[in-house]
Amino acid sequence: MNNAIAGFSKLSKEEKIKWIANAYFSNSNEAIALLKNYWNTDSKLQQLHDDFIENTVTNFYLPLGVAPNFLINAKYYTIPMVIEESSVVAAAAKSAKYWSTRGGFKASVINTEKIGQVHFIFKGETSKLIDFFKSAKSKFFEATESITKNMQKRGGGILDIELRNKSNLIPNYFQLHATFETKDAMGANFINSCLEQFAKTLQQEARNYDAFSDEEKNIEVIMSILSNYVPNCIVRAEVSCKIEELADKNIENPQEFAEKLIRAVQIAEVEPFRAVTHNKGIMNGIDAVVLATGNDFRAVEAGIHAYASRSGSYSSLSHAKIEDGIFYFWIEIPLPLGTVGGLTALHPLVRFCLTMLENPSAKALMQIVAVAGLAQNFAALRSLTTTGIQEGHMKMHLNNILNQFETNDSERILIKNHFKNNAVSHSAVVAFIESLRK
Repeated sequence: MNNAIAGFSKLSKEEKIKWIANAYFSNSNEAIALLKNYWNTDSKLQQLHDDFIENTVTNFYLPLGVAPNFLINAKYYTIPMVIEESSVVAAAAKSAKYWSTRGGFKASVINTEKIGQVHFIFKGETSKLIDFFKSAKSKFFEATESITKNMQKRGGGILDIELRNKSNLIPNYFQLHATFETKDAMGANFINSCLEQFAKTLQQEARNYDAFSDEEKNIEVIMSILSNYVPNCIVRAEVSCKIEELADKNIENPQEFAEKLIRAVQIAEVEPFRAVTHNKGIMNGIDAVVLATGNDFRAVEAGIHAYASRSGSYSSLSHAKIEDGIFYFWIEIPLPLGTVGGLTALHPLVRFCLTMLENPSAKALMQIVAVAGLAQNFAALRSLTTTGIQEGHMKMHLNNILNQFETNDSERILIKNHFKNNAVSHSAVVAFIESLRK
């Protein structure tokens, strides 16, 4: 069957759904009913969601959970988390409660610089290009005044523009490398608008530069785009306490626990196969809050993983040590976040989550998100170095298995009581369900 279609985007929503159902499903009515079951009954709210992207046919739900008791810089937060993975929210909440009695989390923003580049080809003498850039640099700022005016009122704007020679990598390849401060905005549209104007100004000024030959005047702009790698937009989050204070009902020997956890971190610092999984656990916490607050988790992911590779080898984002009898555990990561513009102003649940966080500035949100990542990492490392990761995870996963087999209320009670003292695995749960139903 040929399922190609012309003019799909011009179809109405109903027509798109009908085409998909008829093209791919044996029971088209059932497929249509499923999609419509996820529509919001409030038509205005549904239209708002439809307009977020193109070719919308329905909503795709993810759970919004909360992790309370996060003590960050002496203030308590309840952190919203959007994620589908079992045990992530529970682990974050457990870490929050644990560290709330040990001084809480400390967080600070080190820098908030963002980056954009104009990539271009210049076939001529590099020394002449350098002289040209020096003479024309002020023109780039002047040409973008109308774009930067409002941002400057909020204390942001263009910080600097550099000419970078990359011709050792690609012949005749150069960059205008610009740095920006976007305050509480994510700033993508602002940065890209500035960059596109830089490109126009670059070509215009080059054509009017008398020292250039005709060929040199013809600068070829390849593209103008922000970078999601922001190694100078860094936030630090940390916890610390005396080693003996690490003790609780599951940690009988705090010295041994601290040393083992540090070894686990050291392995992630030197072994990329472990570091990827180690950092994925950190991103469980980070992505969940980034999603809940309407930020771009894909940009955050890309930038953070690039940062984890900055030494030339992929490594752990978190670090730990013992110094003078004190246990320290910390993370430093790039987090270009915003609390105004985009979905933060449009999505009702994003507004709800930001209100629950007491309407943080971008810097405050950076700290909260970094703490969520650190808390998630501590919970994972604690499990790995003590009971093992599967015990807690599979107990949280039990509900998914029960839903999969459509267990009733009485079956759920019997199953959960049985697995209070028995190891949870998919096969063990299925076998017990089958035994109940015989």
